[in-house]
Amino acid sequence: MSVLRKPRRVIRSQPVIEGAGVHLNRAFGHSEAPGFDPFLLLDDFRSSRPDRYLKGFPWHPHRGMETITYMLEGIVEHGDSMGNSGTIGPGDVQWMTAGSGIVHQEMPRGNAAGKMGGFQLWANLPATHKMMAPRYQEIPAHRIPEVFLDDGICVRVVCGQVGDVTGPVTDIVIDPQYLDVSMPPHTRFSHFVTPGYTVFAYVVEGRGGFAETVAAPPQENGSVVVFEDGDRIAATTADDAFRFLLISGKPIGEPVAWRGPIVMNTREELELAFREYRDGSFIKHGAGSPR
Repeated sequence: MSVLRKPRRVIRSQPVIEGAGVHLNRAFGHSEAPGFDPFLLLDDFRSSRPDRYLKGFPWHPHRGMETITYMLEGIVEHGDSMGNSGTIGPGDVQWMTAGSGIVHQEMPRGNAAGKMGGFQLWANLPATHKMMAPRYQEIPAHRIPEVFLDDGICVRVVCGQVGDVTGPVTDIVIDPQYLDVSMPPHTRFSHFVTPGYTVFAYVVEGRGGFAETVAAPPQENGSVVVFEDGDRIAATTADDAFRFLLISGKPIGEPVAWRGPIVMNTREELELAFREYRDGSFIKHGAGSPR
């Protein structure tokens, strides 16, 4: 018998400033991360004020984790220590596995109206994969399938599966699912998830509830809903449309030593990473530091 996952905790995103002065809303981060294993952080960087995002995220290192960037508006120009460079734009996804170490920069640019935005999720790597070779899965918008369900519900499948449709991001160690769900008013959505996995939703637009009836407390833009265990989630709408990201992954269950953009298992590994970054031996694979 199917077991519905009920909301266990609701968190409101909070304004923070990161990088060289980028104003964003943090859905969850360091203090909440133990309840989101294997995920570490989720940032919402939607903005219509160029002065709050143009300074971007200049050259900085990552090790031991993955960054997942999903764009809605504008573009982000990027470059890295492996010699890669390019842009990601509306609907595109960049899944970067930092592994043993990468140094990169991310510089946001607005559209013609000055709007820029999207989301960046950080995912942890288990000890067995902390020092793997860095890699990218960069997926343009046209390669992300859209599944249209009953009553006009649309699901963009970045990673994972909806019905017989599988998302283009594959071969990720935490076995994640990343869906962008859009629901018209007066509709109901149900989706099976893996028991024992961490599952959360982040509300992007509109208003709706995570239950099988409209009597559920409504959630709005900027809310993070963490679910109890089970094998299914449900969402309902009343008079408003509703859009949310639905994300899940297999918990790692290991100690976390985390400072800034580097996530390891022990304090000694963390100190070694920063020492190598300072002395120029941080990059283990690729062309070397671009600094």
